[in-house]
Amino acid sequence: MARAKLKNSPSEINSHVKTVPPATTEDVHGVSPLLPARRMGSLGSDVGQRYCRTFSFLSAHRVQVEFYVNENTFKERLKLFFIKNQRSSLRIRLFNFSLKLLTCLLYIVRVLLDNPAEGIGCGWIASDLLDDASNQTQGNYILLYFFQVSVALISFLETMLLIYLSYKGNIWEQIFRISFILEMINTVPFIITIFWSPLRNLFIPVFLNCWLAKYALENMINDLHRAIQRTQSAMFNQVLILICTLLCLVFTGTCGIQHLERAGDNLSLFKSFYFCIVTFSTVGYGDVTPKIWPSQLLVVIMICVALVVLPLQFEELVYLWMERQKSGGNYSRHRAQTEKHVVLCVSSLKIDLLMDFLNEFYAHPRLQDYYVVILCPTEMDIQVRRVLQIPLWSQRVIYLQGSALKDQDLMRAKMDNGEACFILSSRNEADRTAADHQTILRAWAVKDFAPNCPLYVQILKPENKFHVKFADHVVCEEECKYAMLALNCVCPATSTLITLLVHTSRGQEGQESPEQWQRMYGRCSGNEVYHIRMGDSKFFMEYEGKSFTYAAFHAHKKYGVCLIGIRREENKSILLNPGPRHIMTASDTCFYINITKEENSAFIFKQEEKQKKKGFAGRGIYDGPSRLPVHSIIASMGTVAMDLQNTECRPVNSSKLTLPSENGSGSRRPSIAPVLELADSSSLLPCDLLSDQSEDEMTQSDDEGLTVVEYVKGYPPNSPYIGSSPTLCHLLPVKAPFCCLRLDKGCKHNSYEDAKAYGFKNKLIIVSAETAGNGLYNFIVPLRAYYRSRKELNPIVLLLDNKPENHFLEAICCFPMVYYMEGTIDNLDSLLQCGIIYADNLVVVDKESTMSAEEDYMADAKTIVNVQTMFRLFPSLSIITELTHPSNMRFMQFRAKDSYSLALSKLEKKERENGSNLAFMFRLPFAAGRVFSISMLDTLLYQSFVKDYMITITRLLLGLDTTPGSGYLCAMKITEDDLWIRTYGRLFQKLCSSSAEIPIGIYRTESHMFSTSEVRNSQISINVEDCEDTKDVKEHWNIKTSHHRNSCSSDQSEHPLLRRKSMQWARRLSRKGNKHTSKTAEWISQQRLSLYRRSERQELSELVKNRMKHLGLPTTGYDEMNDHQNTLSYVLINPPPDTRLELNDIVYLIRSDPLAHVSNDSHSRKSSCSKKLDPCNPETRDETQL
Repeated sequence: MARAKLKNSPSEINSHVKTVPPATTEDVHGVSPLLPARRMGSLGSDVGQRYCRTFSFLSAHRVQVEFYVNENTFKERLKLFFIKNQRSSLRIRLFNFSLKLLTCLLYIVRVLLDNPAEGIGCGWIASDLLDDASNQTQGNYILLYFFQVSVALISFLETMLLIYLSYKGNIWEQIFRISFILEMINTVPFIITIFWSPLRNLFIPVFLNCWLAKYALENMINDLHRAIQRTQSAMFNQVLILICTLLCLVFTGTCGIQHLERAGDNLSLFKSFYFCIVTFSTVGYGDVTPKIWPSQLLVVIMICVALVVLPLQFEELVYLWMERQKSGGNYSRHRAQTEKHVVLCVSSLKIDLLMDFLNEFYAHPRLQDYYVVILCPTEMDIQVRRVLQIPLWSQRVIYLQGSALKDQDLMRAKMDNGEACFILSSRNEADRTAADHQTILRAWAVKDFAPNCPLYVQILKPENKFHVKFADHVVCEEECKYAMLALNCVCPATSTLITLLVHTSRGQEGQESPEQWQRMYGRCSGNEVYHIRMGDSKFFMEYEGKSFTYAAFHAHKKYGVCLIGIRREENKSILLNPGPRHIMTASDTCFYINITKEENSAFIFKQEEKQKKKGFAGRGIYDGPSRLPVHSIIASMGTVAMDLQNTECRPVNSSKLTLPSENGSGSRRPSIAPVLELADSSSLLPCDLLSDQSEDEMTQSDDEGLTVVEYVKGYPPNSPYIGSSPTLCHLLPVKAPFCCLRLDKGCKHNSYEDAKAYGFKNKLIIVSAETAGNGLYNFIVPLRAYYRSRKELNPIVLLLDNKPENHFLEAICCFPMVYYMEGTIDNLDSLLQCGIIYADNLVVVDKESTMSAEEDYMADAKTIVNVQTMFRLFPSLSIITELTHPSNMRFMQFRAKDSYSLALSKLEKKERENGSNLAFMFRLPFAAGRVFSISMLDTLLYQSFVKDYMITITRLLLGLDTTPGSGYLCAMKITEDDLWIRTYGRLFQKLCSSSAEIPIGIYRTESHMFSTSEVRNSQISINVEDCEDTKDVKEHWNIKTSHHRNSCSSDQSEHPLLRRKSMQWARRLSRKGNKHTSKTAEWISQQRLSLYRRSERQELSELVKNRMKHLGLPTTGYDEMNDHQNTLSYVLINPPPDTRLELNDIVYLIRSDPLAHVSNDSHSRKSSCSKKLDPCNPETRDETQL
């Protein structure tokens, strides 16, 4: 090749020297200099020769440049070895430290060899001793002398070399250093004695080398930290310095007093040491004292030095101790290797967050031996410090002040040895996106430092979730929050149901209360979700090979446990209520709701008495062992019928469990079909899969005959953020224009400007939020899911403080009956325009701008006051409110003089003293599902450490995830026609046998009388509104009282007393006008009576009506609103089978997926089903009537 002919460049000769490359050019005649000669083709060898000459010419003009030549000097090489290089300088300092210790040791040996009685003092080797070597002692002195001189010479040379290397232009700075002066005192005299023997008797205070050894030790520790890249605590360094200072003081005083006392009592080295210890400890026995003035002067000097140096050292030590208390120190490496611990990373630690975590984490028995290491960048709060000083937590919780972004702090927390790391976001930040960014960086830092440590991450906004997909478990706050609030509108108190399920409780709350509902509610709140392998379970083992529905019903009947889902061994997906076609196998993992898990349960069996009822003897499913107590369970099940006759369809919008007819005869007791072991096509109609499709085919409404918009089922085409789960939903065939999404403004497509003009058939759901965040998308999706009937879809109105962005409108424009409007809940006009009088539910979402306040718990002040105003203005409206702090829920629907609320407050305090994790559960707004705080769901992340399936099950219940074959949460209402079922156990059987639905709880509403003057006044005022004629008082009261009896019959016993008191009050007011004339007095009395009869409720009513008239809205809807505030509602999770059903109970159901078992021949089944259902209403219900 042509390159082989070239001369070697300087860079090729010396690989350590960098060269400047020549300018890049094309060679003569356009030939590249990098082209090989054999590839030149027809150019020939003459061109190659010209190329070589030209390149040689260019190479001759190259300039060799050497870099870092200053480091090649002899001084720089020495400096690199002695000072700059970490490891070599560490070795030098270690050698220097050893020399100083050796000199001190040689001095002690010299003192011990001295014999003052023989006249051999501490003066150094005399000339006569050097001349006479016959004596062994004298030989030892000579050997010791040479050792001392050699060490002094080496120390002197090393000191001078370091002075030379560290010289920076000021020689006096080096000379007057204390270390240099001490070095000269201890080394130069020895060197002089080599050449001048008379000076060998000179006393040299070699023991002062202990201070040089202390200085060398400090430098050595610093170099050690640099060399191994590991920083010890400053506390350790300071303690080491303090100890070395004390040792140097004691050693200097001991050697000095021993030498000076040679002219006195000839104290031995041990007695001098004893004297120094007694003196410095301020004991002062006085048995050993210096006798001559030089030694006494030395003692005075040493005490003064100690009084100056030691306090400074102790002050530094105390300061570092206080700083360590703030920062938390380190988590022991030995403890990390022998004990288990988890790390909690937070940006700021509040007492509520800490107690929620500790109570939930340590509620599990197998976590009692775990340590919790808290890593927080802020200083420990005073309340947190007090809690962590409690012996219960002080032994198990360790607080470290530090950042998760520093490897140094992660090493202090021993993150690489941790069992798990919980990273929580600061939800009280004004900028929640910035809080998420901090959480993401913490997660990345922990994953980079300890890749094998399981991560449990809490994120606030859904659009940031995909950044932490690598974490083992992720909980997105806004996703869960909006989905839960949406389900609250169709399944009342879903938030309470989920909150109780994810909290650890033993069900002991409220058991000492005199109220029956509190005892039942508290007992059922102890139910949680557990799992067990079916082959290892006593609950479910006997149902192997049987259908899921059969196993669920009989496990509930026999043991009181509610089987809600399974997971196949070969499939990691959890299926809620997979339906009767799922056959149970021994390898299935069963998920069930119970007070405690099966491993902690004791089984007591007894043989039940054989039942004598008709028809029961021929059926054995109720015989045999059963869980105690069962005296009322079997009796409540009724007679079992074997026939499956008169199967017919039911309307979808009907929630009644129709009383079965027994072949036209009403004499037989109502019966319920048995739950079959295996699915039967005759008992479970396939037409339920097609019910909504038949609705979609309808283009005429049943009552008006007007054309309605057809909906299609599909997946939303536009997701507002990455990572949202695809859900099959009801969609518009064509996306709605953005202008049509505005509720209060007409456009060219329609002229509607208020909710009344749209003529919605169903009640509205209004959502009040500050901004149209991506989380609102998760509010809409569960309410538009494919499994909800088209005729049951509620219009959704988004009441937003700020105008939504186009990307959000693009995401929601495909959903039917979704609108938005700009306005706030503190503006009455905005509420009226968005159709609040036509709404069943108003959801008030916590606003980001109010989440942070100077006083923490004041963050909810504006929301609470606004909701209280709406509570007064619209008493029949169901308001669902999200709060920042759960403790503020006691102010929701506040009644100042309500004795019942005060009693509940005392009960809450009592439960908190008993250590309950759910002390707030008895507050009426929470029990009724009308208030919610996202911090209640923090326990979901904590529980996932023990129950790794809880996040998945919660997302399935909320509709955030849709797994093929998994059911969904819904609700049905018990009406008068359904009361023939009588008990929850019979309802369980009815639902399992007819529609394969699994009930999991009851939402119960009871009437309750609040004995307050406020409520009484409001009850009267509601019925006297719109009364303008006040002339005939008696006639007016009679009319209004009769109206009140008709509207609120439950309160009739109180009305006569209230009327009597009100009339007496009015008469007393009228008597005050006797000073006027009779006509004037009569007029004033009538005006006063009219004025005082205008109650607060009436004034509010007139205010609303006046605003509606001003806006051009009809007031008819507001006139129909009644006050239903005198009720209390609560949730019963998995109640006992003998629980009596009551009117208006709402039963939570897990309904199987309608599309789970659609086979290839679904078209043939659809045609056969349509033939059967011709005489029936085409709107069908997935339930069989027997």
